[in-house]
Amino acid sequence: MKFKTITIKEETYSKLSDIKGKKESFTELLDRLASENDLPLLKKLRATVEFKNKEAMLEEIYEKRRETRLI
Repeated sequence: MKFKTITIKEETYSKLSDIKGKKESFTELLDRLASENDLPLLKKLRATVEFKNKEAMLEEIYEKRRETRLI
């Protein structure tokens, strides 16, 4: 299993922590939010993430997409 580290604002962490279940990990919370398509909540969190190296992140996303399309 691979892991990624993300950086989020303290305000965003607090928002996520408030909606996270007591026995739920942040990974489980994010999986749940992504699978439920909880758009109102996701829109509320929009623009609360800061990217340290946006260009590198975008290149990684594009590379993963290319790999997926080749499979």
